[in-house]
Amino acid sequence: MIHETVFIHGEPNIGKNVTIGEHTKIGHNVFVGDNVKIGRYCKIQGNAFIPEGVIIEDYVFVGPGVTFTNTKRPDMHKTPVYELTRIYSEAVIGANATILCGVIIGRNSFVGAGSVVTKSVPDNKLVKGNPAK
Repeated sequence: MIHETVFIHGEPNIGKNVTIGEHTKIGHNVFVGDNVKIGRYCKIQGNAFIPEGVIIEDYVFVGPGVTFTNTKRPDMHKTPVYELTRIYSEAVIGANATILCGVIIGRNSFVGAGSVVTKSVPDNKLVKGNPAK
């Protein structure tokens, strides 16, 4: 369900059974996979890639070009097993960051631009770099 107050800009690709909360803004050319949940008052900037297995809570900022992954072992010949990735309320993810599957980004945390997040981030922390520390 996509709330009626959601603003969708440009040409996004939004899958089946997606939930997007009220007053969220989705930028140009964003991919949102099947069964993704995005909370209220979020801002998802252009060219973000959010595949199945991702949950984004309320008041989250996802910068332009952010990429989430959803499986550690992609295999075109088997049914994929997606790992849950969760972004808690009020987190900020900077431009072009990559978030590997199975991690949790804590409440009010900040991921620096261009970072590669390979491990969960506690609440109220700033991480940056490759791998993000």
